[in-house]
Amino acid sequence: MTDDVSRLLAADLVDDADLAVEGTLRPRTLAEYIGQREVKANLAVLLAAARGREEAADHILLYGPPGLGKTTLATIVARELGVNIRYTSGPAVERAGDLAAVLTALDERDVLFIDEIHRLNRAVEEILYPAMEDYALDVMIGKGPSARSLRLSLKPFTVVGATTRAGRISSPLRDRFGATYRLDFYGEDELMAIVQRSARILGVEVEPGAAHAIARRGRGTPRIVNRLLKRVRDHAQVHGDGRVDETTATEAMRAMEIDDEGLDSTDRKLLAAIVQKFASGPVGVQALAAVLAEEVETIEDVYEPFLLRLGFIDRTPQGRIATDAARQHLARLGFEIPPPRRAEPEMVGLWGDPAIGPG
Repeated sequence: MTDDVSRLLAADLVDDADLAVEGTLRPRTLAEYIGQREVKANLAVLLAAARGREEAADHILLYGPPGLGKTTLATIVARELGVNIRYTSGPAVERAGDLAAVLTALDERDVLFIDEIHRLNRAVEEILYPAMEDYALDVMIGKGPSARSLRLSLKPFTVVGATTRAGRISSPLRDRFGATYRLDFYGEDELMAIVQRSARILGVEVEPGAAHAIARRGRGTPRIVNRLLKRVRDHAQVHGDGRVDETTATEAMRAMEIDDEGLDSTDRKLLAAIVQKFASGPVGVQALAAVLAEEVETIEDVYEPFLLRLGFIDRTPQGRIATDAARQHLARLGFEIPPPRRAEPEMVGLWGDPAIGPG
């Protein structure tokens, strides 16, 4: 259920309701796409050149945090090229035969979008290499000594791969992409523009102050601001006249336990654990996971990135540390803030007081 406040600000969690609404809010052309200016400029040149030559575009790899528009860009690539797009994901392609069936069904210059491409099976990857490089499919016929390889020709096509873990993509696969683009978090002005555009599509009247309040809490992610806009719209409809002003937006997000810095209850719980239970740190992530009853990967991948961007925690070799900014933020919210753990006293040198020097 999307209303669960622990899920509202998670960019990598998408339910059926999100998908249905996202489909109506997604831009359809590069001109409509807000943000990622450098990526858009480079993509525009690549796609215009491919259209001019009437060739399949180079294979494109998009990487970055979830919710920033990788799937949307892939759809725009196909639309700008005037071709069809086929969607799949790394975990969905379990066998080499599954990928072979997809590849042989593609028409000339079509786009194949592979989400979470870093999770492709290694055997599937081996099939993809010649397909991307030579537009060919190597098929083994028979077994044992009588087995032979048959090479089938494929129609030229474009692979658009998307990943949140570019480092986990094998080097041979990464090298076969002709264009690689990183999507960065959005600024508040860009998120405000996205909120206002989405509000027009949804038929909601949103004041600039309300759009800014939503954008400020959006964690730099379009998927999250669109999700917040839907919840604020519901609040305005039930508790007001349907019009969203700054006061209504702020009240709605307070009801969802989202504070002024965009932290939800789980974020605050994590910070409070470091500050109150571990005297502001340092504390190992395993100990923190045990206290919060969360997986280590969840803390590292879901909660920590935004807290690091805000400057609320630091990662050190000794563990996680809550910064002064985090302590001040919790104090403003009424949390009890114990004094931080004192640094260990410096060891006196073997030859006496280091300030005096050897006697």
